[in-house]
Amino acid sequence: MLKNIDPLLTGRLLRLLDELGHGDRVGLVDRNFPAYRYEVPVVDLRGADTESAARAILQVLPLDNFVDPCVDRMEVDGRPEEITDATRSLQVVAEAAEGREVAIGSVERFAFYERARDAMIFVQTGETVPYSCYLLRKGVV
Repeated sequence: MLKNIDPLLTGRLLRLLDELGHGDRVGLVDRNFPAYRYEVPVVDLRGADTESAARAILQVLPLDNFVDPCVDRMEVDGRPEEITDATRSLQVVAEAAEGREVAIGSVERFAFYERARDAMIFVQTGETVPYSCYLLRKGVV
């Protein structure tokens, strides 16, 4: 057991995050996302929602400040401008962790599935808000 580490950050998740390089993507996805289809490691955090998983991950994972946006969200079908409560929570958590404004890009659902092919790992939450799927781009320390 480690001190001052969120209990959601298991040894496996910490190792996978540590092995990422600058620009690599982490999929932070809801319970409905087909994460296992991508054949990369999937960390199951289905006891957590987007906000708590993001808060834990962003304690240790810097977001890329060389690209804008450094976070992409899956658009709601037929309502691409709609911002869900989960996305609002992620925005607040990301900006607090980074100490700066963090842009969240918007990606049509099927284009998001294609972009997700670049993810090195997926963290699958138990988030119940539909379309709570995000790609986080790792930055540098």
